[in-house]
Parts: sequence; structure tokens; C-alpha cells
Amino acid sequence: MKKIFNSFSGLALVIGLSLGHGIKHFGQGALTVIGPLLKASMGLSEVSYALIFASMNVSSGLSNIPAGILSDMYRRKIAWMLAISMFTISFGYLLIGITQVYFLILIAVILIGFGTSFWHAPAFGTLAARYPQKKGFALSMHLTGAQIGNTIGPPIIGGLISGITLGSLIKFSGFGWENVSIFLVIPMITTGILVLLLFKSAGVESNSNWSFDEYLQRTKTLINDKIILGLIVLGAMRASIHTSFQLWLAVYLKEELNYSAWVIGWHIALITAAGIISTPIMGILSDKFGRKPVIQVSMTLMAIYLFLFLIFDEGLGLVILIGLLGMFFFSVMPIVTAATMDRVPKGSEGSGTALNFIGMSLIGFMAPVISGIIYSEYSFQGISIFSGIIAVGGILLCTFLPMKKVN
Repeated sequence: MKKIFNSFSGLALVIGLSLGHGIKHFGQGALTVIGPLLKASMGLSEVSYALIFASMNVSSGLSNIPAGILSDMYRRKIAWMLAISMFTISFGYLLIGITQVYFLILIAVILIGFGTSFWHAPAFGTLAARYPQKKGFALSMHLTGAQIGNTIGPPIIGGLISGITLGSLIKFSGFGWENVSIFLVIPMITTGILVLLLFKSAGVESNSNWSFDEYLQRTKTLINDKIILGLIVLGAMRASIHTSFQLWLAVYLKEELNYSAWVIGWHIALITAAGIISTPIMGILSDKFGRKPVIQVSMTLMAIYLFLFLIFDEGLGLVILIGLLGMFFFSVMPIVTAATMDRVPKGSEGSGTALNFIGMSLIGFMAPVISGIIYSEYSFQGISIFSGIIAVGGILLCTFLPMKKVN
């Protein structure tokens, strides 16, 4: 009976954290739809607009430092860390909704970036520690929640902003992007409160908390591991592809194809829709056959699809390619994270996760700016080439990077 109860408790934690992760990404993805409208409203250049997302990426990366430290030092306070993540995101969206001052917008996205990444170390670290033999599956399920949020968020946000008209049955004029930004405060704060109430047990699998000196020593060991550093770079390359492509796809759909916010939202949703099914399958396959072959196949198909956008840049072909890309675009991230978790010692799961996400954010933080310059000169075709070249680099790195469990 005790074994059954523990199994149910673990499953409830996976489901609960996955749902919370989905709500977080529902809000996080909203900025992709709101962004082009904010850009047009404020008359921002491509570089100024890209700096908004670069600032968010830097903040996102830096937040992993305290998140990793606190996750390993205070394992019984995981619920509070997750709640702080949601509260910080809510403050950021509130600020976006009430101001159009560029400096304050930067402050707002810095808050959003900090909050979104502050979730990762406590959540991923807890799941990796709870499921040591099924890391790929547990982390992939957590990312499936994120992809559900990423999928349903953009069309819902787009519909709330620009309205929906379906014949004579539905005629909704929309609330405007400023009001929708303020509305996002409600689900973020609500989720934070529910996490505090329902998941106080998160982190109980830990038998000890590390002192700060012990934490520093263990972190130095992780940083000196060249394979872990390689995995961090690999994760950063994937993040650079994702950030560059999704950011400028939305702008391309708005400025070149003249789509409404609702239609843009549906296209953005396609990037993650197929991944809802493929992500847990890839997690199971990586647990059974290894991380490397799953990552290699995923990155190879990503590269092929990205270059095909040079041919299919509108209409049905564009839609199909986005859907195909979505099967692997986001789904490979938990596999790279699981490969990192395979190498970190027990008790350092939070730190390992933090290092992975620091790399994703900081090594790839220039991607929005670089891709912004490319987009201003070569439009969406330039973004396809830029992203495809990074994907090819990821394939080569993965090929020569050993991935074996050592913990």
C-alpha cells in the first residue's frame, strides 16, 4: 500500500508541476504575439525590438544562478521558489500593460525573463532527483506541459487581442494587447498560490541541504567537466535556433504577410503543437536507447526543415513545415537536459539544471540581436539560413560529444 501511495504521490507531482509549467509558458508565449504589436505601437527598429528579447534572455540566464543555489541548498522550499517564479512574471506583464516607455518595457521583460527561468532549477532538479532512472521521461513530460501552454497560448492571446469573427455566429472585437497583458497577471498569481498550497512536498526526496561552501565546490566540479560544458553549448545552440526563428517568424507574418494577431497566434502554436505528442515519446526513447541518437536525429531533421523554408515561405507549405519543425524544435531540449542530469552527482540536480539554462540564455543571448540584423537585411529567408547553419553546428557537436551515464 505504501508503494502504491508513493507512486501516486510522485505521479501527482509530475502532473502538477507539468500543469504549472504549462501556465508559465502560456504567459511566456504571449510575449511572442504581443511583441509585434508593441513594436508597431512604439515604432521600434528591428535592433531596438531585438534588444527587448536579448534583455529578457540575459535576465533569464542570470536568474538560474540564484535558482540553482537555492534549489540545492534549500530543497524543502521548492514550492516557494516556484511561486516566486510565477509572481515575478505577473509583475512584468502588469508593467507592459500600463506603460509604453521603452526603458520600463525593458524592466518588464527583465522581470518576465527572471521569473520564467527561476522555475527551471527547482522543478527540473526535483523531477530528476525523484525519477533517477527515468529522467528522460520525467523531464519530457514536464516539457510537454510547457508545449501545451505554448500551443494554446498564442491563438488564445491573439484572439483576445484582435478579436474573432466567424460568420454571423461569433463577432468579438478584442480587448487590445495592453489589456490582455494586464489580464495575464491573474493566471500567473493564481498558479503561484496553488503551488504553495498543493505542492509543499516538492523536494522531500532530498536527504540533506548543502552549505554554500559545499555548493561552490560541487559547482566547480560540474564546470570542470568538459562533457557538461559541451552539453551546455549544445543546449545554447538549440535555444538560439528556437529564439531566432520564432521571434522573427511572428514579425514576418505581421509585416510581410499582413496576418492578424489571431492568425499569427495559430502559426506560432504550430511550432509546439506536434511536440505535445513527440516530446514524451522522445523521452522514453532516450531512456531506452540513449540520448545521443535521439538528439542527432532531431537536430538533423530540424536543419533540413529550416532550409526548406527558403522554398516554402507562405501558404500551406509554410504551415506544414512549421508543424513538422514543431515535432523536434522544443522537444529536444529535455533530452539535452537529461543528458546533463546523467552526469551530475546526486544532490546537484538543481545546479546542473541551472548551468544548462544559463548556457541556453547567456551563450544564446546575442541570437535575437544578430538575427535582427540579418532579418533587416535578408528578411525571413536570412533567418532560415542562420538557424539552419546553427542546427548543422549542433549536429557536429553532438556527434563528437560522449554521452554516458556516470552517476
